[in-house]
Amino acid sequence: MPEIFILIPGRTAKQGCGISEGKYGESYQSEINTLQVAPEDMQRLGLAEADRVRLKSEWGQIDVAIRPAKDGELPPGLLFIAYGDLSSRLMGGDTHGSGMPTSKGIDVTMVKIRSAINGGAPS
Repeated sequence: MPEIFILIPGRTAKQGCGISEGKYGESYQSEINTLQVAPEDMQRLGLAEADRVRLKSEWGQIDVAIRPAKDGELPPGLLFIAYGDLSSRLMGGDTHGSGMPTSKGIDVTMVKIRSAINGGAPS
């Protein structure tokens, strides 16, 4: 059953270092294509690292692999993803005159779509 979370996209230090390899380098791509979830939420929902989830906002949806956030970095109920193609699909186009769409505090639903265990079979 989908659960509601608040998504906070942003930049990461690893993403910044990865840009020197180029946006198509493994380090950069890994960073922008992985959703960080609070360990407490992962445990409560029976999620494991590398499971795939579907996020939906009012503007779009993505399927993405997950990993636990470091202890104390992300409170339960919040999700984090580095800015990139996937995060942009969940943002609306209205910039409110600023030139940058609203990219913080996006309401999303999250549901597990594939387990990393058992060869990635759907759950």
